[in-house]
Amino acid sequence: MSNTAAFEVRASHLLVGSREEAEQCRQEILDGKTFAEVAKRVSKCPSGAQGGDLGFFGRGRMVPQFDQVAFELPVGELSEPVQTQFGWHILTVTDKK
Repeated sequence: MSNTAAFEVRASHLLVGSREEAEQCRQEILDGKTFAEVAKRVSKCPSGAQGGDLGFFGRGRMVPQFDQVAFELPVGELSEPVQTQFGWHILTVTDKK
């Protein structure tokens, strides 16, 4: 397990209040809008102002549901809606190290 401790991902996310909103945002991105554009417009998280960018983080820094998706998602892929106690997220991983 210690060999994954140094592993980090850089992810962006947007946070909305319902699964329906998350699905709508995901579709807008799939239809050609940039992730940052949609995040800036709709995200309830302060990171929305930066287009949803959370920077690099290691395992265990985010809530479990978010963490699991962030570390399993291939770079450049868009997640399905993810529910946490904060609301509904869409994630994209922009880098791994």
